[in-house]
Amino acid sequence: MKIVRTEAIPFAIPYAKPLKFASGEVHTADHVLVRVHTDDGLTGTAEAPPRPYTYGETQESIVAVIDKILAPQILGLTALEREAVQARLDRTVGNPTAKAAIDMALWDILGQAAGMPVSGLLGGYTDRMRVSHMVGFAPADEMVAEAERIRDTYGVTTFKVKVGRQPYTEDVAACRALREALGPDIGLYIDGNRGWTASESARALREMADLGLTFAEELCPADDVLGRRWLVAQSPLPFIADESATRTGEVTRELLGGSATAISIKTARTGFTASQRVLHECEGLGVEVVMGNQIDGQVGTLCSVAFGAAHRSTAHHAGELSNFLDMTDDLLTEPLTIENGHLRIREGAGLGIDIDPDKLARYRQDR
Repeated sequence: MKIVRTEAIPFAIPYAKPLKFASGEVHTADHVLVRVHTDDGLTGTAEAPPRPYTYGETQESIVAVIDKILAPQILGLTALEREAVQARLDRTVGNPTAKAAIDMALWDILGQAAGMPVSGLLGGYTDRMRVSHMVGFAPADEMVAEAERIRDTYGVTTFKVKVGRQPYTEDVAACRALREALGPDIGLYIDGNRGWTASESARALREMADLGLTFAEELCPADDVLGRRWLVAQSPLPFIADESATRTGEVTRELLGGSATAISIKTARTGFTASQRVLHECEGLGVEVVMGNQIDGQVGTLCSVAFGAAHRSTAHHAGELSNFLDMTDDLLTEPLTIENGHLRIREGAGLGIDIDPDKLARYRQDR
């Protein structure tokens, strides 16, 4: 299973509507399909979604760093030499989604070679996850309508509400409207993408104390060190570190420094190998984890559910596995389906990723 070739294929698929949140907005899924080929004919596949406003990566930078820097360093290694691959990838700083896609593609190869689902190789806890849907910025009535549509169509009963605008008017009002419309049994949590100050966050949490929220995520910047610690110390909710905790060292810093009490794991930025390290660190420290979403397409979502379903801790809460519903199309031959609020892993060897060649030809940007 020696690595003989990699591909980094840029593609672009429009969203049905812009996805808006405090750190930016997205109109098109400008992602990169990553393939790793071995000398025995196996091909591993994953997806790298650039988020320049969060990690600094662009579609062009992902293609360039894979083609010019990362791929040449791992040619000749085997898919089993994951630690050697990680060591060589880590010679280059940053570029988390490019590295993560290579790692997941290698796991896909291992699953195919073993004739097993990757989720089984990772842990095999269950074959599905409950789904959480992200509700982005919009007038409150439109946010309610979207949540009701997703609940009624797909059976989803957990919603992540994007906040970070005007905390005492738009954001609190939207959360209150969602709770009133959806009822007490629907799970709601909020994600600020660093859009509020610590004092704004504290006041907003007080004003929403009666809404039964389950988590608060990245309400204010982690770089506002003292303000963030002050906020988390008084937060009545588990406080999730997401973009501030992208590596094991950052997870340690945020948790032990009092800047977070829970962690979001995103396979799009830590692959499977580093995500397991983050997960085991969190389990050792006794903090909760949630499976986050990098606004992944269906390929990336398959990777997320494979990891999330593999472990008891990540399967405990609903995973953010539905952002692909906002895309006008995707690359899989057999599209994903959410049924009764759950998304299943793909059966069969590897990750079960089968790319439709006609769709790839239609949406790729390098030809």
